[in-house]
Amino acid sequence: MVEPGPSVQGPALVRGVTWSPDGPALSLSTDDGDSRLALGPGLWLRFRAGAGADVPSRYCLGYSVVNGPEDAVHHGCPAHQAAERGFQCGACFARDDFRFMHDFHRSGIGPAGLKAYLAQPHWLYVATFADGTVKVGTASQRSKWSRLAEQGAIVARYVAHARDGSVVRVLEDAVSAGLGLTQFVRGTAKFAALLQPRPGAELEAANAAAAGTVRDFLGTAGVDGFEPVSASLVARAAAAVRAAARLSRRRIGPPATDVPAAVPAAVPVPPGPGTLAVLSMHTTLQPATDKHSRETREC
Repeated sequence: MVEPGPSVQGPALVRGVTWSPDGPALSLSTDDGDSRLALGPGLWLRFRAGAGADVPSRYCLGYSVVNGPEDAVHHGCPAHQAAERGFQCGACFARDDFRFMHDFHRSGIGPAGLKAYLAQPHWLYVATFADGTVKVGTASQRSKWSRLAEQGAIVARYVAHARDGSVVRVLEDAVSAGLGLTQFVRGTAKFAALLQPRPGAELEAANAAAAGTVRDFLGTAGVDGFEPVSASLVARAAAAVRAAARLSRRRIGPPATDVPAAVPAAVPVPPGPGTLAVLSMHTTLQPATDKHSRETREC
């Protein structure tokens, strides 16, 4: 028997997984506004994704208006359009304040709220994923700890504390150009890596080595407005990410019995951003009888 847990009334548009001090949750948009469905340990997520000739494979997730360092308001797509560029339609992309963020350090162009957001201190980190892939990334002061959890890395270290968002992105670009570290790892690659992880000690050593190399490089980069991170912050960052990784691994269990044939049986696929789905959490699980439904395993 399936014992019900938290659920969402009616179809919801999945925006992705977010992290807070309370743990991970699916961020959703419904007819009643934005909501979160907590992904608690020991619970099972059951969902049915929308399908049909009139249902796009991925809906537009809308746009954000940034009012300051700690104030960004999300708006759903007014026209409920299919996504055209990433997870947005063209009209919502044009309205989104965050579209200026990754080029602001070069152009200086952006709305006032985004400029205030980027004026806060930022952090540069080096993250290592379960297969050994290493990336460089940035986090604002506000999202300093949740950012590492959201990345899904096994080990991560902050390597620099920058004056603002412009300086940290100059550092990020310099590290990528000078050391060849990527700034982007696909979610599907992160997920697949957790199924065949390399030994933890090996990943820890690889991350420590990469972080040391980046720190040495930054010392010769000729960029002002930052300082190397302290060892105590490094230790706290690594501990936070290891805790997040343990939870991520618990979310991957044996293959669901009703995964569609087109999906690799070893990887139960959760609903991705832009998916319209009916979702609910359960304390126990029995095989679904609807061949079109898909289920993740234990959280």
